[in-house]
Amino acid sequence: MAARVLLRLATGAVLAFIYLPLVLIVIYAFNPSGTASWPPTGFTLKWFGEALDNTGLRDAFLTSVLVALCATLVALALGTLLSISVARYRFFGRQTISFIVLFPIALPGIVTGMALSTTFATTGFPLGFAAIVVGHATFCIVLVFNNVIARLRRVSASYEEASADLGADAFMTFRRISFPAMRTAMIAGSLLAFALSFDEVIVTIFTAGGVKTLPIWIFQSFRLANQIPVVNVAGVIAILLSAVPVYIASRLASDAGGIAGARG
Repeated sequence: MAARVLLRLATGAVLAFIYLPLVLIVIYAFNPSGTASWPPTGFTLKWFGEALDNTGLRDAFLTSVLVALCATLVALALGTLLSISVARYRFFGRQTISFIVLFPIALPGIVTGMALSTTFATTGFPLGFAAIVVGHATFCIVLVFNNVIARLRRVSASYEEASADLGADAFMTFRRISFPAMRTAMIAGSLLAFALSFDEVIVTIFTAGGVKTLPIWIFQSFRLANQIPVVNVAGVIAILLSAVPVYIASRLASDAGGIAGARG
């Protein structure tokens, strides 16, 4: 009995440690005083109005959404193809490919950012929107790859072989057999990739070249006292647009065979 109580207390303490700072941001976003003082002096929505009128915040938000969508599409295409290759075919270096695909998620973001910045400078690839998309796609691929390959390993290849024996070509087999089997895994991986790309800041700093995403805007504006209330609102937006995809992906996880972890 005592062990159960201690376990519950420890669980509560861990959850409070993780989520209490996020709750405080949400509370301060509705605080009329606009300062990080406790307790709040009341309730207001005026900071949300100011956030909507803030051109820099709006532009940064739209840029983050576009970057996340583009990076997710790249990750979805490449991650799905890679997972099919590794799960369905036997060839020399197959395990090495799996390691290479998974490795970027384990690298510190600052190392990835430095490597990408150096590569772009060496090749003459301009920093900016496209560079951010490429940088985000390098680790977003892992999320799609992990989800799809987990699903493919649970589905027997005999269904695809039977389809081919019955005369279906590769495209029809993919459309009728393979795609329906891994569809939810693709959706879960894409949602996680979008959430990870949307709030990525370290790699973005090294590849932005002057382009401002929402995390960069928050990072730069947080040092300005008069911007703190609007920054809190931006934080609430970032929390929602990160939490909703992750929640949906977690609901699909039982059908998709598990989801990948977030980037450290």
